[in-house]
Amino acid sequence: MRLRALLDTDALGLRLLGGEDELDRTVRGVMTTDLRDPSRYMSGGELVLTGLAWRRDAADSEPFVRHVAGAGATALAAGEAELGTVPQDLVDACERHRLPLFAVSESVAFATITEHVVRQVSGERAGDLAAVVDRHRRLMTSGPAGGGPDVVLDLLGSDLDLRAWVLSPTGRAIAGSAAAGPELPAEVRTRLAAEHLAALRTGRRSPHRVTVDGSTYSLFPIGSAPKDGPAATVPAEPRASVLADWLLAVEADAGDWPEERLDLLQGVTQLISVERERRDAARTVRRRLAQEVLELVQAGAAPAEIAARLRVAAPVLLPGLGAAPHWQVVVARVEWEGGKAEGGAVAQSLLEEILIGPETGARAESAEPSDRIAVAHTGDEAIALVPLPAVSAEHDGSEQGLLADTLLTAVREPLAAGLADDGRLTIGVSAAVHSAEGLRGALEEARHARRVAAARTGTVCAAGHQELASHVLLLPFVPDDVRRAFTARLLDPLRDYDHKHRAELIATLEAFLDCDGSWTRCASRLHLHVNTLRYRVGRIEQLTGRDLSRLEDKLDFFLALRMS
Repeated sequence: MRLRALLDTDALGLRLLGGEDELDRTVRGVMTTDLRDPSRYMSGGELVLTGLAWRRDAADSEPFVRHVAGAGATALAAGEAELGTVPQDLVDACERHRLPLFAVSESVAFATITEHVVRQVSGERAGDLAAVVDRHRRLMTSGPAGGGPDVVLDLLGSDLDLRAWVLSPTGRAIAGSAAAGPELPAEVRTRLAAEHLAALRTGRRSPHRVTVDGSTYSLFPIGSAPKDGPAATVPAEPRASVLADWLLAVEADAGDWPEERLDLLQGVTQLISVERERRDAARTVRRRLAQEVLELVQAGAAPAEIAARLRVAAPVLLPGLGAAPHWQVVVARVEWEGGKAEGGAVAQSLLEEILIGPETGARAESAEPSDRIAVAHTGDEAIALVPLPAVSAEHDGSEQGLLADTLLTAVREPLAAGLADDGRLTIGVSAAVHSAEGLRGALEEARHARRVAAARTGTVCAAGHQELASHVLLLPFVPDDVRRAFTARLLDPLRDYDHKHRAELIATLEAFLDCDGSWTRCASRLHLHVNTLRYRVGRIEQLTGRDLSRLEDKLDFFLALRMS
């Protein structure tokens, strides 16, 4: 449909404020947003509806209009409910970017305009889509309490007999239809997320079809609807964007679907993207709190000033908390081969996803776990301020909180697929601290731990504070030439002897050190007589000139084995 037809529809009550010469533009969809930059969720041809909540002062209008016009919007419609009238700075910005601008009367709901546009644009499939749009209208007018994306997925189940789920990029269950039955097993969700990210990174067109445990699933990116037809394409620079996208997983093979059915599912992803925007916007306050606290910490502010900001943050991150919480710092960094793509915002998004914590299920009634997470980013680094409930007096907090070795267990596979061969994610985790005085040390501790993780091999790595008081901290930073010389002097004579005589001296040495030099325990583990073990240890000492009864020599052998 054309813009002129919208203006001529009395029921919509639209008033043209600018762009009269552009009224023959075609409207191909509709989007409601109050994000400062909604371009990543746009596919082009939309009538963009906004309540102007993004506008703090006149300077905000120019960048907002630039983003919207650059993403291919057909026109902008601004509601008058927030400010009483559409500000002149927005009118001027739209004129500069040749973007038609409408005013929406306070008495007209955005849902009414949305429903009208969708019905007109999609008249040939109104039978299927009208139910989705009508339910979505009721959802949006009732706010988040209306059911979120679950309601839209319920319609797919009841009207089209499709079992569907919305998953995060790491495979976390965000929503599911009632018809979908039991929640997808964690291993299936992880596999679907990994296949989805891998498909996007390699440029395959959606929907991506995957077979897991005998069932075929079709995967649709959320917020990545196409500009020219039902098959989505990957952006020119997909490395950063694909790591943040939700996906719609439908238990069906979309390979033989008619174009109308594919187009309908793409429309559903656009409806669900509204919920994605709401959740992203809800994190703004928490991100700002984290940024303020971390700026104070890094600037060396007085502990009293930092403590004051923490008192503001605590009720937001842990509602209803009676006692002051403990805090933990997590640092993440995403690095791309060639260093061309920005890493800080991507690391922030991934860290928020990783720290969401336990699965909430598709229809959890409680607040999102991400309500307890505050993540800021500076440069290529993301920093999370994680509150922990205060422990009782008999505990020091050292055993509570996030652990690096379990943090990535459920997300390693999909993230490795998304980062592919040219990206790395490294994470460092501090110990818990109970006061503002400890935050600066916790931040440095998390950064040191991340550097330990970065020294390891692998696409996705994490290290915790426990490793900073261990030889594990030192070994990755030993220069390669020093490492080779040290291990060669101690172990090469044993390797050569083993190669010639099959004596298993290296295996014997490892077992002897692992048994803390106990002859009987080591002999039992190796199924040897103690005298045989004594002969082998004597041969090790003879070949290397070392004495395994001395602590210094035991330590040298231990380090050589760890570095080999």
